[in-house]
Amino acid sequence: MSDNPQRPVNPHKPRHKGIYLLPNMLTTAALFAGFYAIVAAMQGKFEQAAVAVFVAMIMDGLDGRVARLTNTQSAFGAEYDSLADMASFGLAPALIMYEWALHSMVQYGWQWGKLGWLGAFIYVACAALRLARFNTRASSTDKRFFQGLPSPSAAATLAGLVWVMFDQGVPGKEMTIFALLLTIAIGLLMVSNVSYYSFKEVDFRNKVPFVVMLLVVLVFVFASIDPPKVLFGVFLLYSLSGPVFSGVRRWRKRRQKTAIDES
Repeated sequence: MSDNPQRPVNPHKPRHKGIYLLPNMLTTAALFAGFYAIVAAMQGKFEQAAVAVFVAMIMDGLDGRVARLTNTQSAFGAEYDSLADMASFGLAPALIMYEWALHSMVQYGWQWGKLGWLGAFIYVACAALRLARFNTRASSTDKRFFQGLPSPSAAATLAGLVWVMFDQGVPGKEMTIFALLLTIAIGLLMVSNVSYYSFKEVDFRNKVPFVVMLLVVLVFVFASIDPPKVLFGVFLLYSLSGPVFSGVRRWRKRRQKTAIDES
């Protein structure tokens, strides 16, 4: 027999439960950035609000990576992350866009004023539906692709527009129609069936060729030249990539089907 026998486990003894600190701290940082973006937009500080959305995006990307690398994934963390995403990438960009441009649509009449806040609400509703669909289908979809535009990329597109126009000295009241159309279009892309590449196949733990590291350096250099224009351009192109590649794939399928029918 052992000198120190293992004590029997009491099945009635409550088990100590807790949460992983590091990934949830990053999620909290993303939530704080989204909340600050809302407060800044309400005070007319649109540049700070737009930057805060990008900060929230960085924190949101880090929390998942850190959880996987440190093996600290949990159901609590997944739910907390989803709620934080709704605030940072659903409510925040919609309110920023409304305060910056959409509320000025009342100058065309009270009907247009209602259309302004309804456009912002459409984006918020689409963000909520996008996150709910992602949570229910996360385990059954192809990890290489997202179904619909990811909410962080959608938020970055709207925040990028505000940041670029503010940097160029263009007031929001001169961009009302374009802002409305972009807000609704980005919202609808989130709930569409269009596929977007997820970049989840990129492995940060293994070695990469030297040229890859050189490309990363060039990306940082290029982005530092004019951050508002570069970031808005990148995320706008990513938002358009889904419909473009989906259209190309459909065209190829129809062409192949036509070739088979004719043969």
